[in-house]
Amino acid sequence: MNIERISQSFTKKFPGDFSNNPMQRNTPKVVFATISPAGFDHPELIAFNEALSEEIGLGKYEEKDLNFLVGNDLPGNIQPYATAYAGHQFGNWAGQLGDGRTILAGEITNESGKKTEIQWKGAGATPYSRHADGRAVLRSSVREYLMSEAMYHLRVPTTRALSLAFTGEEVVRDMMYNGNPQLEKGAVVIRTTESFLRFGHFELLSAQREYKTLQELADFTIENYYPEITSSGQQKYKDFFENICTRTAHLMIEWFRVGFVHGVMNTDNMSVLGLTIDYGPYSMMDEYDLNFTPNTTDLPGRRYAFGKQGQIAQWNLWQLANALHPLIKDEKFLEDTLNLFGTYFWENHDKMLCQKFGFDQLQKDDEEFFTNWQALMQELQLDYTLFFNKLEKLSPDTDVAECFKQVSYLPLDQEKLGKLQNFITAYQKRISLNLISGEGSLRMMRKANPKFILRNYLLYECIEEISQGGTEMLNKLTKALKNPYEEIYPEFSAKRPASYDDITGCSTLSCSS
Repeated sequence: MNIERISQSFTKKFPGDFSNNPMQRNTPKVVFATISPAGFDHPELIAFNEALSEEIGLGKYEEKDLNFLVGNDLPGNIQPYATAYAGHQFGNWAGQLGDGRTILAGEITNESGKKTEIQWKGAGATPYSRHADGRAVLRSSVREYLMSEAMYHLRVPTTRALSLAFTGEEVVRDMMYNGNPQLEKGAVVIRTTESFLRFGHFELLSAQREYKTLQELADFTIENYYPEITSSGQQKYKDFFENICTRTAHLMIEWFRVGFVHGVMNTDNMSVLGLTIDYGPYSMMDEYDLNFTPNTTDLPGRRYAFGKQGQIAQWNLWQLANALHPLIKDEKFLEDTLNLFGTYFWENHDKMLCQKFGFDQLQKDDEEFFTNWQALMQELQLDYTLFFNKLEKLSPDTDVAECFKQVSYLPLDQEKLGKLQNFITAYQKRISLNLISGEGSLRMMRKANPKFILRNYLLYECIEEISQGGTEMLNKLTKALKNPYEEIYPEFSAKRPASYDDITGCSTLSCSS
């Protein structure tokens, strides 16, 4: 790989701590601290994303490159660093947080001039590890490697994964925070994106009243990642905030489209580029439930439940608005922009649902239709993805009861089947109002509705197999996630087996990693 092409423009631009000291501490007045990865004596490659490596300019993998993939024996052009940020966690101000388990190698520029940041996750402690070890375990690393790529191929804005490797170490984790720590296999994943900048980077600088650096960071972000912003002065920062709001709204809508639940939408896990970032206790939706949260730490309040993600995004944007206020200095503008977020979000959310149902345009009665659909989905515990797959296959002679029984997590009695039949009748009446052809409607649905999603139970099976030295499931899932709008493996296009209902890691998870 072309490791010699990696550079560090960020560390040349902003104040930093160059001591290379891993002691966990506050680092006031700096945006980053240099740090060396821990180093691992017996790494072993599990997976490598060749297409991504070529795309970002790193090129082909050779056996000697394994050292780089886990942070060993780095060349002189790479000076690793971790960044400092703050955040609101579960609604409470947490102060300084930072890259506690991630270390940046720097950035690489491909032949087209596009820059990509490269980051190890699980390569050792940093000043921001907060009494933790900076390591990652196999289960969380496999989940991030596969899910970030799955989201990319689903056309959801996201960070991406370059590699996955065993470290050769074992790491102690209390998976469910129940006083039962266990040894688990350690792993490192490399993830990439344009920038890992978060709401929390701006929150920290604002809280510390480092307004000059705050402005420099905003200017840096606009110059490098928001080419559409051409204004100057105060208006530039207003445009910046508006663009972040728009990108965040569209990200939430995409999560709703594919049924993704992040699980821990703290402000430090929110990208200022509108990307899905930090794959922890996430889940793809099995049975439809607006109150579903995959994060055991989020119980019983369910702050980050599936149906609340748009609302939480708006709350998080309020915190970002507070952080950017020293640059914008216009309370009314910020309030108006944030108040408009909800209107903009729901209008586009309903347009997205139109696409999933095959409606050519939003009509005045569609809001009631969508509300009735949500109630039906929850009452009958219908599988979110499979429901739309079945809807695409409806024909005049379809046995509705037999068809949709296959995608319910409940036994459907006659009363429930009657409600389902009434809904399908209403749907057929509604779709008859389209001005486009039936084939045009189907094309719209097939583009909006995936055939394959990376369900937690499939990830669980994959992690178990890799732990035992196998890669067959990993290879199948990798192929399937690259083609989510096709049914490559029919066995994956089925609801979660009942045998996995109560197994930790198949429906809910903790923040432990």
